[in-house]
Amino acid sequence: MPKKPLPRVVVLGGGTGMPVLLRGLKSFPIDLSAIVTVADDGGSSGRLREELSMPAPGDIRNVIAALSDAEPMLLDLFQHRFQNGNGLSGHSMGNLLLAAMNSITGDFFHGIKEISRVLNVKGNIFPIANQNMFLHAEMMDGSVVSGESKIPTSGKKIKRVFLSPEPVQPLPEAVKAVKEADLVVIAPGSLYTSTLPNMIVSQIGDALRETQGEVVYVCNVMTQHGETTDYTASDHVQAIQDHIGEGCLHSIVVHNQIIDDEVRKMYAVEHASPVINDQDRLREMGINVIEGDIIDPNQTSLRHDTTKVAKLLYSMLD
Repeated sequence: MPKKPLPRVVVLGGGTGMPVLLRGLKSFPIDLSAIVTVADDGGSSGRLREELSMPAPGDIRNVIAALSDAEPMLLDLFQHRFQNGNGLSGHSMGNLLLAAMNSITGDFFHGIKEISRVLNVKGNIFPIANQNMFLHAEMMDGSVVSGESKIPTSGKKIKRVFLSPEPVQPLPEAVKAVKEADLVVIAPGSLYTSTLPNMIVSQIGDALRETQGEVVYVCNVMTQHGETTDYTASDHVQAIQDHIGEGCLHSIVVHNQIIDDEVRKMYAVEHASPVINDQDRLREMGINVIEGDIIDPNQTSLRHDTTKVAKLLYSMLD
């Protein structure tokens, strides 16, 4: 009897939220793919982009590390960030390896595949595009702020984000993965600068509407100053729908436990507060609400719990 194919799970995102989900999901019997933003322009990533005209490697590097089953020492080396040295200071070893592979193969995606093979990565890693691209935000006052790292610090309310050069050509493998997925997971992270840059690539937006699989958004637990100040859970969904239309999201995963006063105070310093779970409005929008205790209790800051979220997402495949 032929073996039943593994369920196909695709995770879209970038930033710090995506690797958390992937670390948990890689231990389940699934065919896992990660579609990663390459619009970062800060730090080591930004410098390499500028000097070598390549897609930003930073988020890709973190995803490779999350999905790798390599020896811990090799992963420490891959994630090592140089502290001093004129040209090296601030660069991470993994970013430099990705830049070198991009040079050797002449193709960013091919370079990722080679490094993934060396580091024994479980699953597929697709950059959203195989080209250098730039993120811009139109603010409520009509001004435009360019650069992923500058958008949250502009002190203005964001109306929409867009990419250049237009149209961005997504990696065909990424579009195909979304269309053929049994479950598509939109990872938590900075809404306008990590989550939406993947979704606003028009063919990806279309694929999210056309996929036969369930599309679920793992909502942020806290708001982010400069991006989602005072946003409720439905405001996050509304922002996604405003950018790529309705019918692209089916479900949302929200944290349903009270957040400790001490933790709230710590975040208040950063002008961040808990994302209010306004279920009635979410249901009016046609979104299925999945609640759970999805926070890692062992962290001082509020991080999604790798195992809890992965179990919850895997249960959605039944």
